Amino acid sequence: MKKLTSLLLAALMLGACSSDRSQILKVYNWSDYIDESVIPEFEEWYQEQTGETIKVIYQTFDVNETMLSKIEKGKEDYDVVCPSDYIIERMLNNGLLLPLDFASLPDSINYIENNKSPYIRDMFARINPTIDANDYSVAFMWGTTGILYNPKYVTDEEASTWDVIRNPKFADKIFIKDAPRDVYGPVLIYLKQKDLQEGKVTLDELMHDSSDESLAAVEAYLKQVKDLVAGWEADFGKDQMTRERGWISLNWSGDAVWAIEEAAEVGLELKYIVPQEGSNVWFDGWVIPKYAVNVKAATYFIDFMCRPDIAIRNMDVTGYVSANGDISVLESQVDDELDPIDVSYFFPGADSVRVDPVLYPDKSTIEVCALEHDWGDDTAKLIEMWSRVKGENANVGTIIVVVLALLAMAALGIWSKTKKARRRRSSRRR
Repeated sequence: MKKLTSLLLAALMLGACSSDRSQILKVYNWSDYIDESVIPEFEEWYQEQTGETIKVIYQTFDVNETMLSKIEKGKEDYDVVCPSDYIIERMLNNGLLLPLDFASLPDSINYIENNKSPYIRDMFARINPTIDANDYSVAFMWGTTGILYNPKYVTDEEASTWDVIRNPKFADKIFIKDAPRDVYGPVLIYLKQKDLQEGKVTLDELMHDSSDESLAAVEAYLKQVKDLVAGWEADFGKDQMTRERGWISLNWSGDAVWAIEEAAEVGLELKYIVPQEGSNVWFDGWVIPKYAVNVKAATYFIDFMCRPDIAIRNMDVTGYVSANGDISVLESQVDDELDPIDVSYFFPGADSVRVDPVLYPDKSTIEVCALEHDWGDDTAKLIEMWSRVKGENANVGTIIVVVLALLAMAALGIWSKTKKARRRRSSRRR
């Protein structure tokens, strides 16, 4: 009902102001991926800075491709969108993005350049070999793909390798993300360890590898895994982990944070690790689509989202890690009870700080992680492979697990709304 009301209000507002879109900013973001209290604050801040009135029409999506289809085929006039890295690459390649002009902002409120981590700048420069994605996008959140596990049943050593998902010891206690791109990359990295160590291939090359040979190798591996899998899931895996119905979950770091904290409240310990072989690192970023109407307000909105205090609030609510490299963001995450780690790759000089390695991995972990890339026309091959793997595993037991998980999440969701921090529940990616 809340979403329906928001959509109706949005429709009324757009109808009333259709003749003057300069007062309307249309934002399209992932579900539960922002502290929504910052939206009215932006409206006030924008008026203070420009003397102009703005109303944000905030809408959400759950799948990258759904968002892209609306812009690509429907030519929707969203002013600001927050796609994932490979979709940013696809939009950039297809001429669907406008260049960002932060020079148009007053120096006193330009939060972009001064707060951009060198790691983020470097990663975004790698999105496209000929066009610098930093000129067209600004990172919002980022993280890794790894293993969420229950140390009561799974040792640290067992969880330290991707082969843990193929261990028959954990049959029917394994949950795998229903996200082919996020599974393919880590599995291929695992399978190509010898070539990596001998320097025959680089991590970046593997992230571009859509060859029939590699697809076949990953498919063969996953078919060994599939009979052990309790469920291929979009969002319920982390919930199953907090209830001890799962012991291992191939998951995203942001979801791992939620699960670890949720489990701790009922006296259950969960851990997260990026396996020693390496993994993928992912980003979501703000862009201004080709068909945007209010480019000025969009520019100010992206800038506002990069203000350190706003970045910290968005982190606290979503459980994901801001791409903001301001030192105050790091300081907000320091916990004296944690062991010091090296995050100097993200915050220059911070080579021994006490922060959660799930949020900010140690430099040694990041060195074996690579950025995902768009496969272009070869994407269909990946989807077909994925369908062959998991399509054969849709048994009655899996269906029952899914139904029970969804019911449990619906009930728990009512209670979760009262929590002020780390309350994000719906799947953010893919």
